[in-house]
Amino acid sequence: MTFQPISLTDRDAISAFTLNAPYSNCDFAFANMCSWRFLYDTEYAIEDGFLFIRFYIEENAGRRLAYMIPIGHGDLGAAIRKLDENNHVNGFGHPLLVLGITPEARPELEAACPDEFAYMADRDYFDYIYLREELLTLRGKKLQSKRNHANRFRKEYTYTYLPLTPETAPCCMELERTWMRANATDDNADDLTNERRSMDFALRNFEALGLTGGALVIDDHIAAFTYGSPINGITFGVHVEKADTSYEGIFSVINQEFVAHIPETYTYINREEDLGLPGLRKAKLSYNPAVLLEKFGAVKRR
Repeated sequence: MTFQPISLTDRDAISAFTLNAPYSNCDFAFANMCSWRFLYDTEYAIEDGFLFIRFYIEENAGRRLAYMIPIGHGDLGAAIRKLDENNHVNGFGHPLLVLGITPEARPELEAACPDEFAYMADRDYFDYIYLREELLTLRGKKLQSKRNHANRFRKEYTYTYLPLTPETAPCCMELERTWMRANATDDNADDLTNERRSMDFALRNFEALGLTGGALVIDDHIAAFTYGSPINGITFGVHVEKADTSYEGIFSVINQEFVAHIPETYTYINREEDLGLPGLRKAKLSYNPAVLLEKFGAVKRR
């Protein structure tokens, strides 16, 4: 099996598998794979009716090879054996590691490879998935504070919602630079630098990545922007959301406006992980997720 680096020209080949799969985790969004390739050296292969994805992660002991569950139709057990063989040659002596195993994927893997894997979950990497209709209307007692924030913002500020285009990218990156200066610390500087690099790539290759985005314009400048892409046929992923927080309630409004402009074919909105950051976790929980999508790492038993 020959893996090759993911590039912009691979979108159709990869999306042919992912968009028709039942998996809703953000890791399968092509835009994510491609715009973060610089950090994870993500590669793919297509063989015997399956899409295979592999990438590299950093552990305490150094670099480690990891895989996603193969997507396709056919003998999943045979596909996993291919990964195991590939890992035996390229995996630095580590046992096979398959990440992002969701509750839908785990029984499939277990049926194909009974008792061959040990599973472990990391709460920091669970995905927050919401009903599109709830984010759009902000109805109900649980979302009352969000609704109040949005209403207050609309009363206080006059804004325009504009779709993101390649021409607006420089203005978005200027807002990102301002946000980064206000939020960077010694502890998160590397993470924010990586995020900025991914964002710069995404905004420069917006159409090629199949991204959709929007911005709030106040007094002729971009005060908030967001973008995302489809994960599968019913789930849309929100990959980035940035805003000038001096405008109270702006996050509630950019979130609501963006969802209003996503095609109605998407029932669910995946707003990705919280990475164990307390403030981000609190914010994501406050939007009343319909699903807190567990993701397991599966390690092959020796």
